[in-house]
Amino acid sequence: MDSSGWLVWALLSAVFAAMTAIFAKLGLEGVDSDFATLIRTGVILVVLSAFVYALGKWSSPFALGRRTWLFLILSGLATGASWLCYFRALKIGEASKVAPVDKLSLLLVAVFAVIFLGERPSVTSWFGILLVGAGVVVLGLKR
Repeated sequence: MDSSGWLVWALLSAVFAAMTAIFAKLGLEGVDSDFATLIRTGVILVVLSAFVYALGKWSSPFALGRRTWLFLILSGLATGASWLCYFRALKIGEASKVAPVDKLSLLLVAVFAVIFLGERPSVTSWFGILLVGAGVVVLGLKR
């Protein structure tokens, strides 16, 4: 795939993430947030399994290396923890406040990418990242 295609996928990700917040907030009424996260995860497992199979992308997981397994497992654990925390925050807070604070992940990804991946964002990129951080403070942490 063309390396410029990442932007389309990233924009779609943002749209679906926004829909996630709204649908989750509506769906959390009258249900425990942890149980709701379990239901969401089950739906994702079924749909994604069908998607991978239908597109012929299924392959043997036993062919993956140990390092790949380690980091995919760690990523899965981090995703699960993120979802549990996100759903709990949505259950008790306003979606318009929870979602921006969740986007502090953008700032953290940039910092972690420098520390762990050796990436070097430009000064302009850092400025944009810091603006997102400031936006989180203005939108999510207002009283």
